[in-house]
Amino acid sequence: MSSIDPVAVASQATQGRRAFVLSGIAALSAGTWYRLVDVHATRVLSPAKDVQIERFSAAGKSEGVVRLPMVVKTEAEWKLQLSPESFYVTRNDGTERAFSGKYADNHADGLYRCICCDTALFDSKTKFESGTGWPSFWQPISAMNVTKTTDSTLGMVREAISCTLCAAHLGHVFNDGPRPTGLRYCMNSVALTFVPRA
Repeated sequence: MSSIDPVAVASQATQGRRAFVLSGIAALSAGTWYRLVDVHATRVLSPAKDVQIERFSAAGKSEGVVRLPMVVKTEAEWKLQLSPESFYVTRNDGTERAFSGKYADNHADGLYRCICCDTALFDSKTKFESGTGWPSFWQPISAMNVTKTTDSTLGMVREAISCTLCAAHLGHVFNDGPRPTGLRYCMNSVALTFVPRA
């Protein structure tokens, strides 16, 4: 009659539980990774939905509302089109350093367009000196051309502003601006292209 070693049995049971737990962790990690990849792929490669924007001439005159498919590109395509700084801000919700952008002190007359898709976003007539180090405006050129979303990163709740046509992150809007709106659209220079008024 063979004897059963209780130490060996306990060791096998422990190894079995350990293998079960480790396989479970691996499965969860793989599932999480798959979901992250799947979400990213959906965001980048999903068919473009239609949006409405208002078009503006080089003189800043409205040319009417148009319905267009959203501009959707892969990460690689955006990287080919944009500088590293512009890609970081517009496609990864980044922020340029204060006082580092070329438009913070720009006082020329013209329009500020999206660096990603050329949509008109702001008119220099609504630009003001906020002292923050970023170009600031008290209103967009058209409410249709920008989209507000809630941003709860960095331990605070803010309203993020993006381009309606291509979803480029532009900056944030705050309630400490001048009249007549009382708003401060605090934008990143690297998300914008300035075009002098025709």
